[in-house]
Amino acid sequence: MPLLHTFCSSPTSITNPQQLSNLPTKPSFPKLHNQIHQLSLPLPLPDLPAHVKQKIISLEIMGVNSGRALCLNPAIRDASLDSIHSIISYLQSKGIHFKDLGRILGMCPKILTSSIRTDLSPVFAFLSNDLGVPDSNFRRVINKCPRLLTSSVRDQLLPSLFYLQRLGFKDLDSLAYQDPVLLVSSVEKTLMPKLEFLMGLGLPREEAVEMVLRCPGLFTFSIERNFKPKYDYFVQEMKGSLMEIKEFPQYFAFSLEKRIKPRHREVVEKGIRMPLSVMLKTTEEEFRELIEKQR
Repeated sequence: MPLLHTFCSSPTSITNPQQLSNLPTKPSFPKLHNQIHQLSLPLPLPDLPAHVKQKIISLEIMGVNSGRALCLNPAIRDASLDSIHSIISYLQSKGIHFKDLGRILGMCPKILTSSIRTDLSPVFAFLSNDLGVPDSNFRRVINKCPRLLTSSVRDQLLPSLFYLQRLGFKDLDSLAYQDPVLLVSSVEKTLMPKLEFLMGLGLPREEAVEMVLRCPGLFTFSIERNFKPKYDYFVQEMKGSLMEIKEFPQYFAFSLEKRIKPRHREVVEKGIRMPLSVMLKTTEEEFRELIEKQR
């Protein structure tokens, strides 16, 4: 059976956790290399070369699902263990904690075969020089959006930043700490089409931009799975006006099935009129109280 198929056939971790029980739950990285090489217990791994087994165990100790990581990034198989350890050491030198690695590398295993000089260092320079993120806050930003570490500064991060700034995103702290996912979004394939969709509803460009500035999450919603079905329901069933959407763009952030439809139907059944923002933003308890008061 091909090596890659062996890993991809199982979505679960392939390391026996009982045989790793003597290892510390949060080993410091300087000790990790020795722990891997000293580990000689028989593990239920495929018949693989020793260096591949060592990488698998190394990933599992860090909390990364090795099977999934190898499926998403087959190049890990041929990377040296020392190169992987160098990347981990580099990330830790930037303030990333060992306990963060499982989630970061699990989401973006491509990091494990990146070049420190040409891939990772430019990202941290971008955070520092272009977003004004101090070294002490690198961890906060990377944990918020690990995909930053797999994005090209020249081809992705800078173009997105320039586009967002032209639209009116002036608060660099908000982009860094709250909405960094916008920076890893394609200008041509993601940001521009969503702005054009809002304009296609009948909004002037300035008003569509104002909506996005008030609710940056609009740039993260799918046109087909979010915008269209929610807008269709709003117009056809709720008989809402474009002005209401303009004043409350957060409408698109609520679940159509779990929040919008149930509350709208109840308001209609009770014969009550309620502003869109009040109907959706209130907690369940507050919503019930408003229903009773208006009745």
